[in-house]
Amino acid sequence: MAAENLLSVHNLAKIGREQPLFTGVTFGLNECEKAALIGKNGTGKSTLLATVAGILQPDDGSVVFNKTAGASYLPQTPTFNPQRTIREHIFAAPLPKLMLIRDYRETCEALQNDVSTTQQRRLEILTEQMHQQNLWNYEAQIASILSVLGIHDMNRRMGELSGGMLKKVALAQVLVEDTKLLLLDEPTNHLDVATILWLQEYLAQTKRAVLMVTHDRWFLDAVCTNIYELARNRVKLYTGNYSDYLEKKATEAEIEQNTERRIESVLRFEREWLLRGPCARGTKAKARIQRDEALINRDTFQEDTGFTFHVQGKRLGGDVLSLHHIAKHFPKGTANSTAQTAAPVIQNFSYTFTKGQKIGVVGNNGSGKSTFLNICAGVLAPDEGSVHVGANTSIAYYQQNPQFPDIDMTVLDYVAEAADVMYMQNGSALSAPLFLERFGFTGRIQHSPLHSLSGGERKRLFLVRLLLSNPNFLILDEPTNDFDIFTMNILEQFLLEFNGCLLIVSHDRYFMDKVAESLFILEDDGSISGFVGKCSEYLEWKKTALAEAMPAQAKTVHNAFDSVRDSTPSSADVNKKKRRRSFKEQREFEQLESDIAIWEQQKTELEAAMSSTDYNVSAKAGADYATLSRTLDAAYARWEELAELD
Repeated sequence: MAAENLLSVHNLAKIGREQPLFTGVTFGLNECEKAALIGKNGTGKSTLLATVAGILQPDDGSVVFNKTAGASYLPQTPTFNPQRTIREHIFAAPLPKLMLIRDYRETCEALQNDVSTTQQRRLEILTEQMHQQNLWNYEAQIASILSVLGIHDMNRRMGELSGGMLKKVALAQVLVEDTKLLLLDEPTNHLDVATILWLQEYLAQTKRAVLMVTHDRWFLDAVCTNIYELARNRVKLYTGNYSDYLEKKATEAEIEQNTERRIESVLRFEREWLLRGPCARGTKAKARIQRDEALINRDTFQEDTGFTFHVQGKRLGGDVLSLHHIAKHFPKGTANSTAQTAAPVIQNFSYTFTKGQKIGVVGNNGSGKSTFLNICAGVLAPDEGSVHVGANTSIAYYQQNPQFPDIDMTVLDYVAEAADVMYMQNGSALSAPLFLERFGFTGRIQHSPLHSLSGGERKRLFLVRLLLSNPNFLILDEPTNDFDIFTMNILEQFLLEFNGCLLIVSHDRYFMDKVAESLFILEDDGSISGFVGKCSEYLEWKKTALAEAMPAQAKTVHNAFDSVRDSTPSSADVNKKKRRRSFKEQREFEQLESDIAIWEQQKTELEAAMSSTDYNVSAKAGADYATLSRTLDAAYARWEELAELD
């Protein structure tokens, strides 16, 4: 059976600030397909995705969605009303299910003052629709998804949330929508590593089709079945994941280089013939001249030359940077109370940095990673303890959202304001225009105003100017957000060769593995522990530790969105020799049978309660029903596991 087509894009075109961003873009997306759109910053990836989503209008071409599929769009920067609670924000979306729940809730409230036949009839109709669409525990499902994402209080105001929390709410809102196609623009930006791993597993397993823009190379490898590259105003398909794409690009580059050499060899002879001024009256001679002109004016192969970060750095002394019993507390209130308590973000932490250390900082959203970097950089003072900076230590701090005092200034003027001449590691000097070219800012873009740059281009330019200060201690807060893969590869190479100290926060596991040699782990209680090793090694260690600590019934992996699972046993399962249940397992098996019978009865009672005309009663029953369903799922899974034993 052929896969159902969900999206058809035909000859799409959009004009940029100076020239077309893309033209003639044609592709389709089928059910279950997972595709990524990659390319350098400024090529128009986010614009293309927003155009496909209908947020922007194309200058030419068409976008057609399957009428029964529906699409959900996650922008890079979600918009929100800061005064709304998380619940109000999610239920404000114009989605059929949410609109029905809102109508039902409003009718229940109206019945408190109006018990007319019309109002009662309306409630009966809405109740039947709620039954038909199984929406009694829908709000509980949303709360469950938010809980998985680390958001437990739906009464918190949107304006109180961090960037990471806002992205999680927007992500949850998209994932609960009843659609078959997800359009995601940088879904991993601002998320912590644990959440990215969870999202990676969900997207890889879901039957929904996905078209996303992301620079997370591990994410691309684990999720994608196709890669679309946006380059030279065109989109080209590479089947497979990111590793397959790299292999095909390398082969493609080798073929194009060989083709270029053959064409140049032919043109050397043809140019000599053209210089002799051949008569173009004959048909053959005229055709030959036209062919030669076409070869001369062809689009030649352009290999990525890259740009380098090898600037001079100041010599680092023995006294680098030391933290003495630092602590930081921030007020922490609740959505329903004005009372505030001082919650520890960092408590009683001491550390002395030494030459050449490269340390990554890992922690959940809201654990205080940026606060910790702010204290180390001297931007924020600790509430307790002290920070000592060595006499020869020159700190450069890259913050998540760099500020430009004058966005009408040109790129060249912005860099030249810091220095007209830049000195490289080998002692050579470069003028400001040539230096910018080394960082990928070529041609007319040097004379473009800052406000015309893409988000990734602005951040790369900010990093360029930051490095002109010749730092020997780099503090980087999410430097990979909005950077393209091309830029990240170059940044990685620079950091590997950087002789100074490095303190870095990044959600990009591939990037962290390459540049960080050890980790600071920020715990939720404000303590900071250390881990010697790579980020992936820490995640594997943590996964193993959590698995060992979990009870048997909780070891079943739950997915809040897809109920379908591949039930085909692996060869290892088939060949595994069955064993007998131990005495302890036999007791557990018998207890589960008893518990399941009780829980099934409770489930039936809750189903009846969900039909109550009292919204508060039905809503609570729905929440309890969702919780009990998850408990039963885990119990049944464990019962089946034990039942297979003799």
